[in-house]
Amino acid sequence: MTHFAGRAAKVLIFSVMTTMLLAATAFAADIATGVGSITGSAVRMRSEASTSSSIVTTLDKDSAVAILGGSAADWYQISYNGSTGYVSSDYLIEDSDGVFTSYGIVNSDGVNVRSSASVEGACAATVSKGTTVTVTGFTNGWYAVTCQYGTQGYIRSDFLNLSSSASSSGSKVVSLAKQYLGTRYSYGGASPSGFDCSGFTMYIYKQFSVSLPHTATGQWQSGVGNKVWSVSALNSGDLVFFCDPSRSLGKACSHAGIYIGNGQFIHASSARSGGVVISSLYEDYYSRYFVGGIHAL
Repeated sequence: MTHFAGRAAKVLIFSVMTTMLLAATAFAADIATGVGSITGSAVRMRSEASTSSSIVTTLDKDSAVAILGGSAADWYQISYNGSTGYVSSDYLIEDSDGVFTSYGIVNSDGVNVRSSASVEGACAATVSKGTTVTVTGFTNGWYAVTCQYGTQGYIRSDFLNLSSSASSSGSKVVSLAKQYLGTRYSYGGASPSGFDCSGFTMYIYKQFSVSLPHTATGQWQSGVGNKVWSVSALNSGDLVFFCDPSRSLGKACSHAGIYIGNGQFIHASSARSGGVVISSLYEDYYSRYFVGGIHAL
């Protein structure tokens, strides 16, 4: 009995150590080894290091991207806006001095902003998932950041997704969406001749190369972008979702729209005087049934 107990203990210890090693390896793989800038327009990020592999997303010129380890010859393995893939070295230049300006979205809850680029650095602030920060540099796997209200410090790169300017991208989404104010509501509609709620958000985001399904629940569960859970964490251009149990038929969401700032959102409403309109998130109905938002760009 003692022999088998000792053997079982050894097996358990080996199993735990193996699990920890695998977890550490996977965790380390997410930490950036450098930062690069996209040099072409509409550059394709591929799922593999090959022009024949599927397209993950397209990248704008001058976008800052995280460079990950293990890149193939003539290709960089990169991460951008929560997506990971490969870009040809013909379209990316590595940052040499660790000084640049971009935006980042926190991808986990309770992330510490450190006073130095180390876990030993004092905690200057704690930020929640979905928070947007300004990124001003990179050193040893950490981003130098400036948070809302001016707090400065460092966030480890695996807790932050580099992204395009929240204000620039979001304002373009909002500007396009507002062009369709007054468009009639049409159940199942997804074109300027008539929209339903998810058809409207799907159509607008399609113009920015973001593919969304044609249901509110499908968009909420699509895995696109990063979710936020409070109105205060929303940026202009974010998707917003609601769930009225009397209309959701047991699904996660019953309605979708696009946040335009100042507590307002634009959406295709099925109300009698509806169509594409602007409403307040603080109205009793919408505040009661607010589910959350998605930073989709």
